Amino acid sequence: MPLMMRNIGIIAHIDAGKTTTTERMLFYTGKSHRIGEVDDGEATMDWMEQEQDRGITITSASTSCFWLDHQINIIDTPGHVDFTAEVERSLRVLDGAVGVFCAVGGVQPQSETVWHQADRYEVPRIAYINKMDRVGADFYAVVKEIEKKLAAVPVPLQIPIGKESDFAGMIDLIRMKEIHFVEDTLGKEVTFKEIDPALQGEAHKWRENLLEHVSSYSDEITELYLEGSDIPEDLLKQVIRKETINQGILPVFCGASLKNIGVQPLLDSIVDYLPAPEELPPVPGKHSKKGTDILVERTKDGPPVALVFKIQHDREAGSYSFIRVYSGEIKAGTAVMNIDKKKRERVNRLLRMHSNRTEKLDKLSAGDIAVAVGLKISQTGDTLGSEGHPVILEPMSFPEPVISVAIEPRTLSDRNKLKDILSLLGREDPTFTMKDNEDTGQIIISGMGELHLDVLLTRVTKDFKVDAKIGKPQVSYRESIQSGVDHRESFQRMIAGKENTAEVTIHVEPLERGSGNQFTSEIDDKTLPRPMIEAVERGIHSAFYSGVMYGYPVIDIGVTLKGAVFSDQTSTEFAFEAAANLAFDNACRKADPVLLQPIMKVDVVTPKDFVGEVINQLTSRGGIVNSLESRTAVEQVDAQVPLANMFGYSTALRSITQGRGTFAMEFSHFAVGEN
Repeated sequence: MPLMMRNIGIIAHIDAGKTTTTERMLFYTGKSHRIGEVDDGEATMDWMEQEQDRGITITSASTSCFWLDHQINIIDTPGHVDFTAEVERSLRVLDGAVGVFCAVGGVQPQSETVWHQADRYEVPRIAYINKMDRVGADFYAVVKEIEKKLAAVPVPLQIPIGKESDFAGMIDLIRMKEIHFVEDTLGKEVTFKEIDPALQGEAHKWRENLLEHVSSYSDEITELYLEGSDIPEDLLKQVIRKETINQGILPVFCGASLKNIGVQPLLDSIVDYLPAPEELPPVPGKHSKKGTDILVERTKDGPPVALVFKIQHDREAGSYSFIRVYSGEIKAGTAVMNIDKKKRERVNRLLRMHSNRTEKLDKLSAGDIAVAVGLKISQTGDTLGSEGHPVILEPMSFPEPVISVAIEPRTLSDRNKLKDILSLLGREDPTFTMKDNEDTGQIIISGMGELHLDVLLTRVTKDFKVDAKIGKPQVSYRESIQSGVDHRESFQRMIAGKENTAEVTIHVEPLERGSGNQFTSEIDDKTLPRPMIEAVERGIHSAFYSGVMYGYPVIDIGVTLKGAVFSDQTSTEFAFEAAANLAFDNACRKADPVLLQPIMKVDVVTPKDFVGEVINQLTSRGGIVNSLESRTAVEQVDAQVPLANMFGYSTALRSITQGRGTFAMEFSHFAVGEN
């Protein structure tokens, strides 16, 4: 049976041309009848009004198209670091990815971040070096950068014919032919020619490079290579495919998507070298009742197992739940079990998404990605399945929000509406949180960066039409402790004529930065009943969010329950939860509490003339410059700077570099800050 499906993502740094490349794919596969341009605000995949206004991808749009009798499900992910959750959840469900690199900018900071996210999920990839028509384009320099910065093994399967304004096509190193694209047909018509004698030397040099890499994985190719015999095209492709899926090599292609050059061979390579769902290993999960590890086989004949990887609100249809099916089938109009929530949900409809247009489906089989309409309680990361096979798939991990804004409705009557909208946005986006500030009556919302919050707040005011007052962005600090302390806490209170008592002894200690909070109990069920131990754990966990000195969440604290006094007559779960909460608060106050501030990894790309001013400004903002890397026309400065000092930096950078400097910023770690 032929392998008929590919689930792929387009991943890259902002402005590398991901959306433009995806638009060409939809055009050449016949999914769209005209090419939408990002610069015109008409890109099919950037369908949100804000995406069109800002010229960037914010949500991971999903669409399906067909090429060479294969269904290709494409997810176009954001390149901006503030939308890291969108990238994370997309990579979790992809089988393969196309890394798009700018031929001028090379491996840019966000390319590295996304690449390492893909490494973590072991996603097989191919590379596409785009914008070969731009001034400063250098295919071979980018190949070297991929090898150096991404620790990959790039193997060009094409080399460019010319560059910058002379870029005319590419040489296919497997067929050993030139590929050209007819301009009058918007690149739809592709022609193959014999290699120009002037280019023969370069072509043979890179063909040798390809054969050297591939022969190390195939004795058959090695023998043919040493004999000087012709190597069959099918054999070459077969070995390249196998080692791409095993991530032994990274096939590299080139093109200029905006000029309609190189996209059809890229579509061919997706079919030729990226895996079908059934070619990948089983998916790890856990039995929800037994807690044992389970491997979910990727087969249509197994019990249904699917992952909800994204929630998107539609004003008319309600919530769209994007799901990836790993095993079995899910049918429209039937009930499924939400294994995480232990509740049944009804799938009213199944839809195949084409950006923001839809096509109805009767069922969804293993390997497929689509949208379920009707799921009421499912959240990002939940597993759907059956009661007879309760498997929970490995959850997704998301970074902590580091920037906050106060928001309040202009009228009291809008307060509940605003809270409903914010909780809806929180369900869509796991890196967005909200909480009430009881002192001021404001709602504090937190996210990954200024752009992230700006996009969310624009949705509140424009899409949901809620008029709200918005404060200035504030840093989301954290708290921790610096020493270990034992503390005993008693709780005694009369509630509704009934006495509630509890006594707990806990030990708190600082943990290594980045290891998170942990709770353990040294008491067994005979000394303290299990429900009471669970109540203590709940009390401790709720205290993690309320802070010690300043009300910020606490991080990297280990809590051990060492002792408890329990009475059959008066002890209650409520009393133990309250005692634990108070014990944690009082223990931490004695354990040298400390305020932590977020430190950001900042990468600045600037023309060489301004590098001195850029470094001076970063150090004046409390930054530490870690490295300086020279490129053809620019310098890349890598620094770490406290987030509190980075507000307004984009304006300052534009000012000192005459508008020619750019920067990317992402969270690095928490460090002791100013009290």
